[in-house]
Amino acid sequence: MSSSLHHLIADARYEVIPMKNLETQIEHIPAGASVSVTCSPAKGQQPTLDLTSRLADLGHMAVPHISARLCPDEAEVKRLAEFCRSRGIKEVFLIAGDPEQPAGKYDGVVSFLRDFLSCDHGLQRIGVTAYPDGHAIIPAQVVHEALHAKQDLLNEAGVPGFASTQMCFDLAQWTTWATAERAAGFDLPLHIGVPGVIDRAKLFTMGMRLGIGNSMRFVKKNGGVLGRLFKPGGYDPNKLIIPLSKRADELNIEGLHLFTFNNVQATAEWQRKMLNRFGG
Repeated sequence: MSSSLHHLIADARYEVIPMKNLETQIEHIPAGASVSVTCSPAKGQQPTLDLTSRLADLGHMAVPHISARLCPDEAEVKRLAEFCRSRGIKEVFLIAGDPEQPAGKYDGVVSFLRDFLSCDHGLQRIGVTAYPDGHAIIPAQVVHEALHAKQDLLNEAGVPGFASTQMCFDLAQWTTWATAERAAGFDLPLHIGVPGVIDRAKLFTMGMRLGIGNSMRFVKKNGGVLGRLFKPGGYDPNKLIIPLSKRADELNIEGLHLFTFNNVQATAEWQRKMLNRFGG
């Protein structure tokens, strides 16, 4: 196994969702693993913060998703920053979120990030979203400009950042996008977003519980991705991970973001098998 491939697989970040079906799965998260905690419009921000605290207490590097569109005002921005500082959170991952209407003035991450960076957050790094396959709602040029605006804000504040990509199923598309963004001056480290081991029946049930079926914003943005996951045979993450690991240095790919959909045990088993298979 190449050192880049070994690093990507061994240090992969697990994404989990604050739901009851995670209870039986928490014990299967590898010791000290980096764990990304999602935020949904149906449940709001607080369950994300609660689970983040719990995972941090268990010794994991917990990374909460913070939704700009769920944040009503500057007072809430300060509260979120205080949560990060007081709990010793090292990283957060900023998303716009899927509510049909923003709770306040923050329609997207750029304006939220500007206010957040003015607070005493105590973070070591801040992550932002990236879209190799494009965004189904927002025009490509707007997404591109927002990505670079986030980078500029982080650079101005002297806060290191990273960009974690949406689930992508097309190696050529991912590579073309990354190459173009690098040429355009985007230099934040990239994390490859890929599904873990998916139980399609559970995924469907979870979607209904999360209320995503009622959010046209979510359906428009993620419908194609969900359709790919429900296809017979599912998806093999190696089709993206192995070729991209060979270009990790060139494209500054430093991480792997596994969308587990709370199927943590099976994803952890896949990780162990991969490391064994490639001699890790």
